Formats: sequence, structure tokens, C-alpha cells
Amino acid sequence: MTKLEAKNIVKYFKHDSHQLKALGGVNLEIDDGEFVCLVGPSGCGKSTFLRIVAGLETPDEGQILFDGKPVTATGPERIMVFQEGALFPWLRVQDNVEFGLKMAGIPKEERSQISKRYLDMMQLTKFANSYTYQLSTGMKQRVAIARALVMDPDVLLMDEPFAALDAQTRDLLLVEMQLIWEKTKKTILFVTHNVSEATVLGTKVAVFSNRPSKIKKLIPINYKRPRLAEDENLLPLQQDILSELRPEVKKG
Repeated sequence: MTKLEAKNIVKYFKHDSHQLKALGGVNLEIDDGEFVCLVGPSGCGKSTFLRIVAGLETPDEGQILFDGKPVTATGPERIMVFQEGALFPWLRVQDNVEFGLKMAGIPKEERSQISKRYLDMMQLTKFANSYTYQLSTGMKQRVAIARALVMDPDVLLMDEPFAALDAQTRDLLLVEMQLIWEKTKKTILFVTHNVSEATVLGTKVAVFSNRPSKIKKLIPINYKRPRLAEDENLLPLQQDILSELRPEVKKG
């Protein structure tokens, strides 16, 4: 069943008093429970596309459909996790995780029960009373993911959430992210510059062309899980993606 559909998404930006066409008609169907990774040349509009799906920006042409209905604004069924976790440093970890629930008017005891499940899932239980400024970058991203998951969205939108992490932390989170996806059955749309990351996480990878961007190719990743970044069996899939990506990068 189609959960999200992008129909001919076009987006312009002003650049040096000219109109720059960033997205040139993006079409994409995402089924319920899929994990779709978006890769493409730097500046091709992947994050812009994600923000349009989130309802944070509006397209100049085309529309996003969620369960067949047009997306016109943000909504609790689509939650975004940013590259920088956008956490509140004056709040403790548990309060950060519960923030959306509090805004939604969920009673304190219920908030606590819900948050404890996701704190445990993200291995944050012993840090529940720490302030986020006391945490490493990797731990902060765990908090940001837990904060998104407690809202129980249908769709999780992730904009390069592991880009600022060291390789060791990222590899650990790649395994954990797969386990979380299998536990929660969420539909995930994940932007990354890292081709290895895309093959480890994705059920399919959408390769964006250079500007004005379209989806050049959809590559299914039919390989057993959990997947590890160092698994050499993923190399042919990475080469397939890179062969589509290299000519687009050169156009830049």
C-alpha cells in the first residue's frame, strides 16, 4: 500500500536575482513500511525535497500525497529528525524526549511510560536525567530519534542524521537503526551523502540527478539483515549506485 507519493515536485529558489530550478519534477512512491534512502550530488535538493514532504516548505508545482491525501502543512504523522538534533540544552534527556507529548497534552504519568520505552530502545535509560549538553554528538542523535519515535509517526523523515558522527559511532547506529525500523515498522525516508550508509539501511535507494533534480534511478536493496557497513557483499550494490551518481556529480 502506498504511504507517500511525490507527484511532479518542482521547486525554485532565488539566486543572484534569478530563479534557480532546484527540483525539476520529482516523482516517487513509497510503500507503507519501506526504508527509502535518497542520495545525490551535493546541493541537488534532497533536503529541500524532504522538507516539502514534511510540510515545512511548499512546492511550486506538484504535490505530496500521504495516504492519498494532499500534504498542505506539517503534521504529527510525519516527524523530521535533523542533522543537528535541535534539542533543548536546558532540559534533561527525558524531558527532551517527552517534549512533543507534553505539547500534545499527554498526562505526565503516561508521558513517562511512553518515553521510558523509547529511552530503553535507544539505550538512553541511564542518561535520562542528564542534560543534553553533557552528551556526545552520537548520544544527542539518539535522543533526537527517541523524541521523534515517541510521537508514533507513520513516517520518519531523517535528514543526514549521522553525518556529524565519527565512523565507529555511525556504524553502531546503522545497526541500531535497522533494529528500530524492524521493531517499529515505520516508513522511513532518509537523506544521506554516504552510499555505504544507503545500502546498509535502505530497502531501496533513490538516486537524484543534478539540478534541476529528478529521480534518475530507483535501486532495490534485496539483502539480508542486519547489514554491516564492512560487509563486502554490499560492494556491488554500492557500485551500482555510484555508477549512477558519478556522472551527476561531474555535471556540477
